Amino acid sequence: MFGFKKERKNKFGWFGDYKNWDELKALTGGYEEQSILDITKHALLKVRNGEAVYERDSVLFDKKLYPYSVITALLYAAAECGGSLNVIDFGGSLGSTYYQVRDLIPPSVSINWSVIEQNAYIKCGQEHFQDETLQFHFTIAESLKAKKADILLLSSVVQYLPDPHAFLKEIQDYGFKFIIIDRTAFVKGERADRLTLQIVPPHIYTAQYPAWFFNEKNFVAHFKHYQIKTEFESSVPGEEEMEIDGSKQGYDKGFFLIRKS
Repeated sequence: MFGFKKERKNKFGWFGDYKNWDELKALTGGYEEQSILDITKHALLKVRNGEAVYERDSVLFDKKLYPYSVITALLYAAAECGGSLNVIDFGGSLGSTYYQVRDLIPPSVSINWSVIEQNAYIKCGQEHFQDETLQFHFTIAESLKAKKADILLLSSVVQYLPDPHAFLKEIQDYGFKFIIIDRTAFVKGERADRLTLQIVPPHIYTAQYPAWFFNEKNFVAHFKHYQIKTEFESSVPGEEEMEIDGSKQGYDKGFFLIRKS
């Protein structure tokens, strides 16, 4: 029977080993919940307006935690692209990573940052956050039509897609010079991808949704046209090892990929 365990020692985190995304999502919901968007919008408006320092996963912090590996990759790409930073931030919420890194990008670097998200997020972003630097588009194709991009950023997003391997195959066709993969979940050992139920702690927001943990070897195999320049752990404390069903079976990590000539 498809269902959840009745009792858990820790009620929040990642659980189970499910076989069907659609069935799990039907029971749990997902990022489409309006309440998640409302909380995220409220938090990022405070960041944009200088009333808060930093937001991650809709939570506000009084001290910014910089993703230095991502910033290093962005600066490397900007140097290779003549001082221009043209980024497509797929699954970028309302610009969370942009607001997190922008004060460490020198003024001499020309930035164009395009967020691709769910329709409700894009409409919200266009109304409340869009400016000359930060743009919001419904699809990668629409963004590329508006402005060529050299960098694709995938931060904590691929594991929340219903068919992630189809997406990873699709993005190869765009020929991005650089791909930055950040905070992506992998399962330890040689086992196949694992589909789990993620239950979010209520101090963030009340939600639960499907989440993948990938076989790292199979994940990386999609990028045969890219060189792995660097690999790095998540900048978020605790994500270097992640518990599934109460034991350390997963981990978050990232890659900086450069397209082979």
